[in-house]
Amino acid sequence: MYDKLLVAVDHSESTGRVIDAARELALLANGEVWVLHLQERSVPGKVPIGPGLTSDETIRDAQAAVDTIVGELARAGIKAHGEVRHALFGYAAREIVADAKDHDVGAIVMGSRGHGDLAGLVLGSTAHKVIHLADRPVLVVR
Repeated sequence: MYDKLLVAVDHSESTGRVIDAARELALLANGEVWVLHLQERSVPGKVPIGPGLTSDETIRDAQAAVDTIVGELARAGIKAHGEVRHALFGYAAREIVADAKDHDVGAIVMGSRGHGDLAGLVLGSTAHKVIHLADRPVLVVR
């Protein structure tokens, strides 16, 4: 089983299900969990970003959300860590995969925003990119 998990979270409706899945996997293996939240930012004048594709979330708000998740996992008896970092728009998947390697996790658990294949092609699904870049199992929760 996977004794170390990286859980990538955002503010999508699947986040609760992602945490539930990670909790169950970690409890099965008496595992450890790293919770990662990336704030995607664009480089002004370089990447055209449409409305709704970036967040106005502050680092403090992001850290509070991650701390809440880490606290929930800890109350369930799971050793958990949290991290909030910035990533350039379009590079979140690479950051997730790099973080998984840094922590030597057995699997990555993340959500899917549920965009269809066409939207995934146009917008570039982070989950889809992680699956293709990762050298370890990826559990995508819908």
